[in-house]
Amino acid sequence: MNANKTCFDSKKYLELQSKDIKAKMKQFDNKLYMEFGGKLFDDFHASRVLPGFDPNIQIKLLDAFKKDCEIIFVISAQDIEKNKIRADFGITYDMEVLRLIDNFRNRGLLVSAVVITLFNNQPGALAFKNKLESLGERVYCHYYTKGYPTDVETIVSEDGYGKNPYVETTKPLVVITAPGPGSGKLATCLSQLYHEYKRGVRAGYTKFEKFPVWNLPLKHPVNVAYESATADLKDVNIIDSYHFEAYGKIAVSYNRDLEAFPVVRNILRKITGQDIYKSPTDMGINNIAKCITDDDYAQESAKQEIVRRYYRAVVDIKKGIAPKHCEERIRLLMNELGLNKYDRRCVKFAEEKEQRTKMPSVCIELHDGSVVTGRQTKLLSAPASAVLNALKQISGIEDKFELISSQVLEPIDHLKKNILNTKDEVLSLRDVLIALSISANLNPVAKVAYENICNLNGCEAHSTHILTSSNEDTLRKLGINMTAGGIFSTNNLYNA
Repeated sequence: MNANKTCFDSKKYLELQSKDIKAKMKQFDNKLYMEFGGKLFDDFHASRVLPGFDPNIQIKLLDAFKKDCEIIFVISAQDIEKNKIRADFGITYDMEVLRLIDNFRNRGLLVSAVVITLFNNQPGALAFKNKLESLGERVYCHYYTKGYPTDVETIVSEDGYGKNPYVETTKPLVVITAPGPGSGKLATCLSQLYHEYKRGVRAGYTKFEKFPVWNLPLKHPVNVAYESATADLKDVNIIDSYHFEAYGKIAVSYNRDLEAFPVVRNILRKITGQDIYKSPTDMGINNIAKCITDDDYAQESAKQEIVRRYYRAVVDIKKGIAPKHCEERIRLLMNELGLNKYDRRCVKFAEEKEQRTKMPSVCIELHDGSVVTGRQTKLLSAPASAVLNALKQISGIEDKFELISSQVLEPIDHLKKNILNTKDEVLSLRDVLIALSISANLNPVAKVAYENICNLNGCEAHSTHILTSSNEDTLRKLGINMTAGGIFSTNNLYNA
């Protein structure tokens, strides 16, 4: 993929989304609950699918509403108990909430509370609640809503939403966000609306949506990429039948929104006394399609993301952290678009390297289209070897030149194995990059390579074997789009 090529206008997107939010705020007496779908920070899925999409565009949008906005984080007690992981960062949802709160506050945004949904005194959720409160945070616990989803009379009553505590808010725009899907954002918004109307406040509800894109074709690769990203949730993109019935126009939504809409519509009608929305599409604010500048490139990028998601599913299933249906589901999506696992170019080269060397191997595809490989050696892990070779290629350094001498690497290896008594058999990528930074002060060739590390950002890479957590984390921080085959690099159960 060309690192400089884009297909999305983030500036235009920011302008259009801001305009629509302001219009919604005026519509509802200047008190609007906005459910944020997707990620507010670091939405790398969107930036991979739509090159040019600023992964932090949402938070920049909120910066423009700083005086009028506050944020409520929602996390499911069930996700806390399952130690659910945010794949982009490899951290659990509860830790992601803490990370995001810090990031918001560092930008001067108001984070007013954390809501733990589906709370039933689960040990992990209770520990998280106690930790937040010990840090001075306001925490509210919402419970399973009695009567949900069919008994609207009970849901919209003191026995339903009335059982949830009201989250005190002071700003006209209240953003409800979460570390991932299925956290309970919608339920929290509706619960708040119930309490607001009891207090005589005519508050409104809307969704800040990204995917699926309602006015792109159902099987557009950008929309299919969303299905691949949510395969664990069994999300399926479908035509919004309510929108077609109301307006005679085709719009794309997804199964959970359509399944929930009759309930949501009835609940909103019961709370507000009117039909605010005629379709799930009506509820969202989504201008993505208007900001795509090169549809062919968007389709190409989205197809690559689908293949990446396939490999992520293979690894997660092998690790036991994803249901087995994920791989099959993504395979079906790939078949629909005529894709296969070798449409990710670096896969073939990594596998060929492994076949020749009989060792775990990595291939990195550079921005100019050239490929570089590396294998595991007695001293270096495959990612470390590949990255060093890639830096040589980027820097125009001949292979015969040594970036890091054995006099630097061997003491690190000795320290890890014989003093720190780690189980690592070879040096990790992080170890090697630290060694390179030291060598850069002494070796002018190493300095050139070191200064080009930032040029690895956005490169594509594939490992024939499942990466260690250390190597995966370092590759992620370098900005390399990494995938791996479903083979553990060791037979040791502890290190697998």
